[in-house]
Amino acid sequence: MLTLLLLFGLAVVASVLIGTRTIGVGVFADFLLKRPVPDMEAAIIDQRLVRTLWAATIGAALALAGAGMQGVTRNPLGDPGILGVNSGAAFAVVFGIAFLGMESPASFAILAFVGAAVTSVLVYALASIGRDGATPVKLALMGAAISAGLGSFTSAFILQFSDALDSLRMWQLGTVAGASMENFFPGIFMLIAGALILVFSSKTINNFALGDDMAASLGENVALKRFIIFIGITLLCGTATSMTGPIAFLGLMAPHALRALVGPDYRLIIPLSAVFGAVLLMVADTVGRVIMPPEEVQVGVTMVLVGVPVFLYLVRFQKAVDL
Repeated sequence: MLTLLLLFGLAVVASVLIGTRTIGVGVFADFLLKRPVPDMEAAIIDQRLVRTLWAATIGAALALAGAGMQGVTRNPLGDPGILGVNSGAAFAVVFGIAFLGMESPASFAILAFVGAAVTSVLVYALASIGRDGATPVKLALMGAAISAGLGSFTSAFILQFSDALDSLRMWQLGTVAGASMENFFPGIFMLIAGALILVFSSKTINNFALGDDMAASLGENVALKRFIIFIGITLLCGTATSMTGPIAFLGLMAPHALRALVGPDYRLIIPLSAVFGAVLLMVADTVGRVIMPPEEVQVGVTMVLVGVPVFLYLVRFQKAVDL
């Protein structure tokens, strides 16, 4: 945790200082100490601080959701997208643009959250059919099937309504550019609620790892607890997706990497994943500002560029990774 907190601090400083216009350490120190700073630099620091806050919050939320998903499905390579969250959010946004004429970022956020939440409920409801209820395998299979179906409809709408593609393109890549405090506060409360659910469910997730029968013998109400954790995951990844657009890979890599370092105890994995996810997304956002100057590469793209080499290293060289 101390190492991750140190990395977190370094990532925050780098996120504020590095960009198309570099801010000096002295200027940043003057800003923090309320000393006179040129107006241009002050405006840049203000904007980057907000952007850094968004990246840290969304990164922590997605990593927490990934840890919860991997625990509840007993799949170390599980990802929030397995619930169909990204597909449901994108479908709702495209539908709103094509048929309801919605174009504002605020309407995108509302549509995305509603789509993500409805899709998650649908996946859980359909997976619950049958005597065994919503088992990990049924959740994964149902999520994959619904994601594929919604993805096909989304592609069809985009091809039919070209305006939808133009309005959707930036959101669909996943970005924290243009972040503002006005759009931050409505979503942060749902993210906190989802995070608390997962933090207080970490012991239950450990019991789930032993199998449903063993968890039940340890006093867990398996169906109820899985549904509650499912709500927490949906709040986290649904809200995060609505705020920034879909950002892939982070929810898969952060908890998986930490499992290789600290073992299978979710009482450690869940809080550490939040810090590590925040670091990863801040680094990805910073890299995106300088990788192709003077243009920025959206964080949804750079997250893959930053994360894939690390993930391949873990899979290839770390014996502790359990595939």
